[in-house]
Amino acid sequence: MHSSPQIAANLSAVRRRIERAGGDPDAITIVAVTKGQPVEACLAAVAAGLTVLGENRVQEALAKMDEVPGARWHLVGHLQGNKARHAPRFALVQSLDSTRLAEALAARGRVAALLEVNVSREARKSGVAPETAVAAASAVDGLVDLRGLMAMGPASGDPRPAFAELRRLREQAEQRLGRPLPVLSMGMSGDLEAAVAEGTTMVRVGQALFGPRP
Repeated sequence: MHSSPQIAANLSAVRRRIERAGGDPDAITIVAVTKGQPVEACLAAVAAGLTVLGENRVQEALAKMDEVPGARWHLVGHLQGNKARHAPRFALVQSLDSTRLAEALAARGRVAALLEVNVSREARKSGVAPETAVAAASAVDGLVDLRGLMAMGPASGDPRPAFAELRRLREQAEQRLGRPLPVLSMGMSGDLEAAVAEGTTMVRVGQALFGPRP
């Protein structure tokens, strides 16, 4: 059973980790990833002050949205084109990974999104190739309300080089677009220190807040 005091204690620990890594916990958005967690855990997270919740799957998010007042939902997992009609329900789609998907989202209105970049270059991960990321950002800008870039760290090894590359790609995309892209979403429970060191503005944390999934 998840309790607000326990999640609040875990949140304090996450904020201390951010601070020790040189970041400002008040300036970095903590997205509480509720994949596999019951509605009770989502409610406890909101009560503990975590108002931005992230889900990997559209259907799981939709089942929880109406049950958890006061939350803003981000989609952090892969979005299939046939689920694009649900995108306006999310405050932010963090997993935009193709121009085709951007076109599907554009048909649903002005959807806020991050371009996902596969900076770890791992075949099992979604995202555009780093070599094409700046061109992709230019292609999707206007189709969606592009807010920035998102990436997952590598499955093993030092994540800092991958996160540093995402930061550089964000800077290059800003130059190409001629405007700021304020969001850099990188860092999860296991590698948030490396992401903070490389300038993340948003971390996606599940296990460090809720413990292992049920």
